[in-house]
Amino acid sequence: MATIKEIAAMAEVSAATVSRVLNNDMTLAVGEETRARIFAIAEKLQYKPSRLKRLKQESQRSQLQVGLLLSFTLEHEDIDPYFLSIRRGIERRCEELGIAIVKVWRIGGAMEPHPQLDGLIVVGGVAERDVRMLYEGDKVVMIDHLGKLRHYDTVNLNFEQAVEDVMEHLLELGHSRIGYIGGGVDQAADEPRRKHMQHLLESHGILRKDWVLAGEWTTGSGYELMNGLLGLEERPTACFVGSDPMAIGALRALHEHGVEVPEQMAIVGFDDIEVSAFVQPPLTSVKAYTEQMGKTAVQLLLERIEGREVPLHVMMNTTLMARESSGTTGHNKEANE
Repeated sequence: MATIKEIAAMAEVSAATVSRVLNNDMTLAVGEETRARIFAIAEKLQYKPSRLKRLKQESQRSQLQVGLLLSFTLEHEDIDPYFLSIRRGIERRCEELGIAIVKVWRIGGAMEPHPQLDGLIVVGGVAERDVRMLYEGDKVVMIDHLGKLRHYDTVNLNFEQAVEDVMEHLLELGHSRIGYIGGGVDQAADEPRRKHMQHLLESHGILRKDWVLAGEWTTGSGYELMNGLLGLEERPTACFVGSDPMAIGALRALHEHGVEVPEQMAIVGFDDIEVSAFVQPPLTSVKAYTEQMGKTAVQLLLERIEGREVPLHVMMNTTLMARESSGTTGHNKEANE
């Protein structure tokens, strides 16, 4: 079996340099040509083949440069942690793999292309033309994108099954007067929670269009929309709210109107953010594994960079976390694909 000294002699560098290169010491100031030559010689001499393969792969990954395109502002992240959690998942997985995020763009900000990207991760509703302005290759992963894509990998939540679980949960509790409030007022026809909830209500013959409301994805909007719902002559006995921050605003409105939860109105949220289990009453919510969505996107991007040609479309499952706000603390239900 070859030794580090033999590799160093053939590569015409010191044994210390060989050791640091083979151990992926990125603090070492050595050119890529030298690094590649050391690995090539080590392979030729069959230096610990299985370990060398792993080290070479890690070394190659540590040279990767990826970009991140976000459809939301920092202020939006502060208001609703849904996208913040996705971004953190991306950053943590990149850090684990040694991949550098060299550029972050946000829609509405400066959109100057970066010339040396190996791939791009896009979060949220970004048009393909905006993606191509920054990166012309096909090594792109889109997260939480509503449109149909043929050339890029995608990671999305299984919204339909999640909404079906909410509907089944409320029907099992005896509700037939069910409303929905959510965000996406600028995309009301396509927003998947609202769209599928409306479809299910209609299929059960219990749709009341005046009980299906859309606003912004904010706590304040949840508060205002619930106030509007409570101002109607007739109101539902249960309401599915499209995000937990909105549901928290809705709970505030119900409290101010003296409406008891869940006795007079059951509430179900979406996201299952940390605070949801600590509001009063604790909020039933659909747990969306948003950080895992981000990590999965990084893995898909890495596969494309390393040679996979066929785009993959990953659908992430959810879990219904039943708590007091819907009137039960029954079993949590996982949504299947």
